[in-house]
This record gives sequence, structure tokens and C-alpha cells, in this order.
Amino acid sequence: MEVKTIITGTLEENCYVLIKNNKCLVIDPGADYPKIKDAIGDNKVLGVLITHSHFDHVGALRNFLAKKSVKIFKKSNTLEKEYEIGDFTFECIYTPGHSADSVTFYFKEINSMFVGDFIFKESIGRCDLPTGDLAAMNKSIEIIKKYDDSITLYNGHGEKTTLGYEKKNNPYFK
Repeated sequence: MEVKTIITGTLEENCYVLIKNNKCLVIDPGADYPKIKDAIGDNKVLGVLITHSHFDHVGALRNFLAKKSVKIFKKSNTLEKEYEIGDFTFECIYTPGHSADSVTFYFKEINSMFVGDFIFKESIGRCDLPTGDLAAMNKSIEIIKKYDDSITLYNGHGEKTTLGYEKKNNPYFK
């Protein structure tokens, strides 16, 4: 599976396109639909995954909503369980804190989590925005800490990291 990173908008949000067998999933379609569409290329979009609904992560979502064949996965219509769409399998994990609707998508096949603004390299997402909650964030961190250290964390802004690195270097994981 190929993971493409597309940096979108003035807040430099990371949108991800996961490609496998000429099909793809889009994670957090930020503000620049033409750039996202270029990354999709000729691959068929099966679904769009939303880690949380802040404007910088959903700016191009409306471009996918018109396509009836594209399934949208977000907190309001997912359960904490494993999902299968086409050749893609992922687990949805509720990780509130940055926002009440924050979720993490775990792709075991590629040992990767797409965490949105939940975790950043050596930091976490802000909890002082509407529906943010530091106590919920701390509970979410405890849940994620139980997963394997080798998992790559693809976040909503900045460079990717690993769970093991964050356990050792992120002050919020202490």
C-alpha cells in the first residue's frame, strides 16, 4: 500500500491518500482539492476518513460528498471496530481530547495510525478549542500507549513519528 502526503491550506494540514490495487482512501481532505485530486490520479476513491471535523481537515470534503459511491467515515457514523472497504481494512479508535469527535484510524497491514491532531511529534493537539478536553486527551493517550512501539503515526500537521518515539520523548506521554 502506498501512502501519499499532500500538504494543504494555510495551516499546512496533512491530507493522506492511501493507494492499493488502483483504489484509494483519502484521509482528512484539507483545503486544496486540485492537489488532492492530482495525488488520487486514476485511482478509484472508495472512502474518505475524517479524524476530526476542524475546518483545515475537511475543506475539500464537499468535493467527495457528491459522489454517491464514496463512503465517509467519521466519529458520528463509526463505531470502535474494524472496517473493511475494498482491499482496505482499518480499525477506528475513539481518541477525544483535541476535539470531542477525534478518532484514530489504525491500518494494521502497514503498521500505521492516522491520528489527525491527536498526537504530534513530541506534542499533542490543543485542548483549549471548543469541545477540547485535557482529561479526555489523557485517557486517549493511555489507550494508544497500549499499542506497539513500532507503529508509525501520521499526524495532521508536521512530520510523522512512531509511537515508541513518542513514549520516550513526548512529555504528555509521561
